[in-house]
Amino acid sequence: MKNTVLILLLIIAINVSAADPKDKVKDDLFSGIKLRSIGPALMSGRIADVAIDPSNENIWYVGVASGGVWKTINAGTTWQPIFDEEKVYSVGSVTLDPQNSNRIWVGTGENVGGRHMSFGDGLYLSEDGGANWQNMGLGDSERISTVVIHPQDSNTLWVAAQGPLWSKGGQRGLYKTTDGGLNWKKVLGDDEWTGATDVVIDPRNPDRLYAATWQRHRTVAAYMGGGPETAIYKSADGGDTWNKLEQGLPTGPMGKIGLAISPQKPDEVYAAIELERRTGGI
Repeated sequence: MKNTVLILLLIIAINVSAADPKDKVKDDLFSGIKLRSIGPALMSGRIADVAIDPSNENIWYVGVASGGVWKTINAGTTWQPIFDEEKVYSVGSVTLDPQNSNRIWVGTGENVGGRHMSFGDGLYLSEDGGANWQNMGLGDSERISTVVIHPQDSNTLWVAAQGPLWSKGGQRGLYKTTDGGLNWKKVLGDDEWTGATDVVIDPRNPDRLYAATWQRHRTVAAYMGGGPETAIYKSADGGDTWNKLEQGLPTGPMGKIGLAISPQKPDEVYAAIELERRTGGI
């Protein structure tokens, strides 16, 4: 009988000693702790734009609404910040020169209408893959959403600048340069509340462009997210003159508009349009 009891006690001792000590620690120390998310918050973590090098699909550039520009050379396995030494951290657009993918244009300032957004100080150019940057003007635009580069002429660009959020004026509208950013000419928009929120180019004909304007204004107490000057325009002469498009579009005041053009069928142009009370469609 004694031997039987000793054997049972030995078996129990072996089982207890074989138990994973990590389980006991976990039960004792962490049983009352619950995990919770501490970020990103509801309005942070926004990616404004992504550009992929057409000559090396492992190289990506990502513009972050509240975090500068990041570069990966291994398809996203590791990342390096390449815009941290500049004066602003809010980015709205990243565009690679189709003639030379080491030439990167960054439009600063995220183009949305929320109170949480920061601002930019114009357009930047890097000619060495993001190692060094130079400010190329439009410093009063505050928010740049799109940069389009002429496919055969690196010195010709169009920049959609929305302008200040809290006040009128500034540099708002669609701007064009033919000398690589040394001089800029506004070709669309007004001087008060209407900026340009998007622009696309016909891949068959770089003189044919479509642009969207956005009339908006925010105060601490209210937000006017659209107005009668919000519209879609077409140019057939490289942006020097514009025709307002109206057929098939909503007749009332429109909010922010995003544009896309089909690379396979460039006569098909898409517009995502915000309407009253955040309704809308494509």
